[in-house]
Amino acid sequence: MSNCYGVLVMFNTMFKKKLLLIYFLAGLIWITFSEYVLDQFPSAYANYIQIGKGVVFVIFTTVLINLIINKHDAYIKALEEQNELSTLINAMPDFVCFKDGEGRWIRVNEYGKDLYQLDGKPYKYKTDKELADILPVFRDPLLRCVNSDEEAWNNGKTTRVEESCVLPNGEIKTFDVIKVPLFDEEGRRKGLVTIGRDISKLKAAEEIALRREKLSVVGELAAGIAHEIRNPLTTIKGFVQLQKETNKSNEAISDIILSELERINQIVSELLVFSKPQSKIMKEFEVKELINYVMKLTSHQATLHNVEIVVENNAAQAKLYGDMNELIQVFVNVMKNSVDAMQDGGKMKIRTKIVGKKIHIEVIDTGVGIPKERLEKIGEPFFTLKEKGMGLGLTMSNKIIQDHKGSFTIKSKVGLGTKVIITLPIVGS
Repeated sequence: MSNCYGVLVMFNTMFKKKLLLIYFLAGLIWITFSEYVLDQFPSAYANYIQIGKGVVFVIFTTVLINLIINKHDAYIKALEEQNELSTLINAMPDFVCFKDGEGRWIRVNEYGKDLYQLDGKPYKYKTDKELADILPVFRDPLLRCVNSDEEAWNNGKTTRVEESCVLPNGEIKTFDVIKVPLFDEEGRRKGLVTIGRDISKLKAAEEIALRREKLSVVGELAAGIAHEIRNPLTTIKGFVQLQKETNKSNEAISDIILSELERINQIVSELLVFSKPQSKIMKEFEVKELINYVMKLTSHQATLHNVEIVVENNAAQAKLYGDMNELIQVFVNVMKNSVDAMQDGGKMKIRTKIVGKKIHIEVIDTGVGIPKERLEKIGEPFFTLKEKGMGLGLTMSNKIIQDHKGSFTIKSKVGLGTKVIITLPIVGS
């Protein structure tokens, strides 16, 4: 914004000087030339010619003054608009920053100054790397901005990213950031506009909602898990009673009891890993790891509802990158919904295939299907087809897939079933 003001002032000054010079030269030429003509060609109408000279000069001067007035009005209007825009930007509750084509800070609004504690610091015409030395407490977020800025330049269009920074008081701020690169007519970098909205409270609310939804899912899975645990418990109970009646114990019986206890422990551990809050861990893993883990968690509930699960894992060796626990949450949610749609039993198919540089993971069921008018609303927060549902499962699932740069699609026909297609990028593709 300060650049705009400087350009306006410079333009106004240059225009004034040029206009004065043109007026001076034009007036001088007109007077000299007209007098010379009158001296060379005397005429009885000399008085009328002199009057005509004056009229022409007055007209010329009037046009020139009108032009000056119009330009001055335009200049004043531009200054007023600039001041209004500056006031508006400073009043915004968002971070707004203007950078030049080399990534140097030109101007930042009041919110940005307070956020980065810039008052009294020489931030203007400094790059993020230079500011990282001046503001060591914000070093990490500033250096991350270098990469996201470069990504926006390379994309050549408005780019949206999520960036976080830790304030000196320990508070973590998360921003939904829009970066708009500007180019001149020759395609050279001209400037970068950065606008960041504080979504820290929204992220916290999402995290709470996600935990609640996960606990809700765990509650529904518990019925299947409990059914699965009964089998080893029955075995253990039988052998303990046998030992009590015979008053004898041997190594074989002890091994069986320990084996069944380990089986129970494994089932419970799988459920706890899924339910407890975990920090996000981004890593590479194979598709088969994801599918196998989800099968362990959902097969109990499927058996309980007489649902047959068929797996066609044609891309088992394909590698994904992301938070495996989050993706487990997505697929457990999808498969649980499919089981719920087949209360009288049915068949569920999990199919994977590679399409281009992505993998398609399909979950297909033979359930009751979803009416078109309801299908359009699925994924909206708090919309649910279940009496006890919170309506957040698919909303969260969709967001998780988007965070993993994938897509989430649902196709369904009443009476025929539902197909969920989840697309994710493959590592190394």
